Amino acid sequence: MINEALEKNRQTAFLSHSHKDYELVRRVQAFLRDNGWNVYVDWQDESMPTSTNRETAKKIKDKILKLDWFLFLATQNSMVSRWCPWEIGYADGVKPISRILIIPTTDQSGKTHGNEYLDLYRRIEHGSSPTKSAYAVFDPRAERGTFLESIQR
Repeated sequence: MINEALEKNRQTAFLSHSHKDYELVRRVQAFLRDNGWNVYVDWQDESMPTSTNRETAKKIKDKILKLDWFLFLATQNSMVSRWCPWEIGYADGVKPISRILIIPTTDQSGKTHGNEYLDLYRRIEHGSSPTKSAYAVFDPRAERGTFLESIQR
């Protein structure tokens, strides 16, 4: 699916997430697919080893490097994960900062999840203009964003 997306010049992304957020990951993936993106999720990859090892790390690094975007799903679970901070650290070293996006989440009490270092990156949030309301990409300290469907390779 990802190879086909690359051939068709569609947006591709690696989604860093906690496996404990299975349902949320599925919804994020479906939302992005509806916006023309193909999103790689490691547990959907049949070539991944059944238990975590050095090959797992190599495959993750290869996908992060190969795909257009790196997306970090910031949840309570991903913030305590052993893998997610490693993945964003690796992505920061191999991808342009403009290709790393944070997807912030809030819990039922309204608390937004994420460590301070996530504020270094652009984020996907709900935005609006006089003519429409949709998801947009915002720079860390910007009031205005670029609508998600307008983001190009």
